[in-house]
Amino acid sequence: MHAGWNLVAIVSLFYGNALGFFWPFTAFAAPSSVAAVPSAAPKRVAIIGAGAGGSSAAYYLRQFAEQSDIDIDITVYERASYIGGRSTTVNAYNDARFPVELGGSIFVATNEILKNFTLEHGLEPQDSGTEYSDVLGIWNGESFVHTMKDSGWQWWDNTKLLWKYGMAPIKTVRLMKVVVGKFKQLYTAPFFPFRSLSDRAEDLDLLPATGVTGEQYLEKNGITGPFTTDIIQASTRVNYGQNLGVIHGLETMVCMAIEGAMSVRGGNWQIFDGMLKSSNATINLNTTVDAISKVNGKYAVQSTLLGASASTTKHYDTVILAAPFQYSGINVEEGVLRKTPDKIPYVTLHVTLFASNRTFSPKFFGLGPDADVPTTIITTLPPGEVPARPEDGVGKAGFFSMSTLRSVINPVTLQTENLYKVFSPAPVTPEFLAKVFDAEIPSNLNNISASDSGVISWYYPHVWHSYPYEYPRVTFEDSEIARGFYYTSGMDSFISTMETNALMGMNVARLVMDDFLEFLPQSGTEAGGQVPIQVERKENEL
Repeated sequence: MHAGWNLVAIVSLFYGNALGFFWPFTAFAAPSSVAAVPSAAPKRVAIIGAGAGGSSAAYYLRQFAEQSDIDIDITVYERASYIGGRSTTVNAYNDARFPVELGGSIFVATNEILKNFTLEHGLEPQDSGTEYSDVLGIWNGESFVHTMKDSGWQWWDNTKLLWKYGMAPIKTVRLMKVVVGKFKQLYTAPFFPFRSLSDRAEDLDLLPATGVTGEQYLEKNGITGPFTTDIIQASTRVNYGQNLGVIHGLETMVCMAIEGAMSVRGGNWQIFDGMLKSSNATINLNTTVDAISKVNGKYAVQSTLLGASASTTKHYDTVILAAPFQYSGINVEEGVLRKTPDKIPYVTLHVTLFASNRTFSPKFFGLGPDADVPTTIITTLPPGEVPARPEDGVGKAGFFSMSTLRSVINPVTLQTENLYKVFSPAPVTPEFLAKVFDAEIPSNLNNISASDSGVISWYYPHVWHSYPYEYPRVTFEDSEIARGFYYTSGMDSFISTMETNALMGMNVARLVMDDFLEFLPQSGTEAGGQVPIQVERKENEL
């Protein structure tokens, strides 16, 4: 849930060409093409969840099936009323002319799956910045530790950054390029596909980054001092609601890899909607999967449509769970799974959208009455503050970010107003907004309408279980948690983004197809000759 500000672009001139090539230890290359024997009945796949992981799984499963001449039937179950999962929009003033991202706001140039689908399928990309000549401020609850402008003064800001922090920005970007270079090898053979994310992380030498905190990883690589807390920690907070003493080193580097930030005009959910449409899947919205059992070698999936008086059960060859198991509410029959995915703590993130005819008050930030206040504010901790618990990590600032998105026309008053977005660990209160705008705010924000003459004319709060606390770890959930039962959300503890969830969707789609092809004859073999496809599977998983 990026805020949409490119912190790394200000030192982009100093990027080095960092390449990381590592010899595989458990890698294999899947056959590029296999001629399958036509089946009397199509292979039936149930995908639970229509977010990035589930939509991508359906999209690539259809592609891989067509390449392999496999007849496949895909059904997607989604308990929400929309496609996109944590990527969705709401309409300011309930007016379709003003969609606002409520969840995943941006993706970046290095996000190949999202970027390529956007360009290849006629979606309209737009830069992540706002229409303003923006000023970004990093506030620690006491003062602005750094400001930067997205304007003609960018050269001055580059110089100022290097003058203030020395070589730390350059070292950080170089380290980020090395780490991202390793990660990107997951997209192609011999590292793709993978049944064990833990093994792949080891193969690619990424465990030294995941096994320590961002603070420890930076220090180990010679990056210390105010740059880490002023700039890098502000980025981990706005992106993941976590400080450097909590979030692991790999996710820390991901926070700095945001060159070329963009979004889809009208909402990023259109990517995943387009993927599902291209998959020709049967899509069941407002449908909860209640239970999964094994019957005669098939998976029996019991589901209930919202408002229905009874559930229905259908049988599938394969199941893909593309949602965190702990929030799915699914009763899986005992013995079906080799291992139930671990229950892990997720960040509770409050996202508050609102429109106002005011701008941020200098008084709230301890500035003089005539001072210019940054239009986008992200936060860090003041010197010496170390939260006792991760959930208390917001610090003195009280919020993670507060952004001026763009100007809009109030459809009732026809006056120009600003759209705002706040990320915080607790609900935004009228008392807080009264201080931010130095104005009276109604005590019941839910009753506000566009026709009101007050400071706030539209208000929309939402709470997400947005991403896990990215604690250091060296093992991750497998892509396959039972024979023919796949899981995408193990990726969230490794790297939690729309792109990486889409990557895991593509990964399990390839694994599913490899399993369907495993004992089919290859093209050119004698009739009846069986040539097993090489798949990366431990003996006790057969």
